[in-house]
Amino acid sequence: MPEKDMPRTFPKLILLFLSILPALSMAQSKSPESVKILTLERKWTEAYKARDISILASLLAEDFVITVEDGSTYGKAGYISHSADSTVHVDVAALSELKVRLHGNTAVVTGAYHETGSSKGKPYEYRDRLTDVWMKIDGRWQVVASHYSVPLSQ
Repeated sequence: MPEKDMPRTFPKLILLFLSILPALSMAQSKSPESVKILTLERKWTEAYKARDISILASLLAEDFVITVEDGSTYGKAGYISHSADSTVHVDVAALSELKVRLHGNTAVVTGAYHETGSSKGKPYEYRDRLTDVWMKIDGRWQVVASHYSVPLSQ
C-alpha cells in the first residue's frame, strides 16, 4: 500500500476493528456452562409452550418458586399445574436479551420474555423482564427461582 493512502485507510481499519470488538468479546466470554444454561432456558420455554410436564418437572428444583407479573408466587406443583391448564393456549413464547452470570454452582439469567395466546378463549399478551436463578444440584442444572415483571414503560 502506498504511504500516501495509509492516512485514509488506517483510521477506517481501526474503526472497523473497534466496531467488531464487542461481538468478539461477547463470543469469547460464553463459557460452556453459560451455553448450557441458555440451552436449558430455551428448553424450559419450549416445554412450557408445549405443556410438556415431564420436561418442566425435570428442569425445576423441588423447592422452585416463581413470582409472576401480579406478584403471585407458585411452587413447583402450582407452576406445573398452571402450565398444564388446557384452557390456556400459548401461541408465542419468545426469549430475548438473555445474559448469564455464573457464580460457581449458581447461574443468574436476565432477559426479556414475550408471550401471546388465549386463556379461556380470550387473547392475551405479556412483555416481561425476567430473572431466573439456576443451581447445579447433584451435577445437574435446575432452576430454583424465577421472577417475571412488567416493565414500567408498558
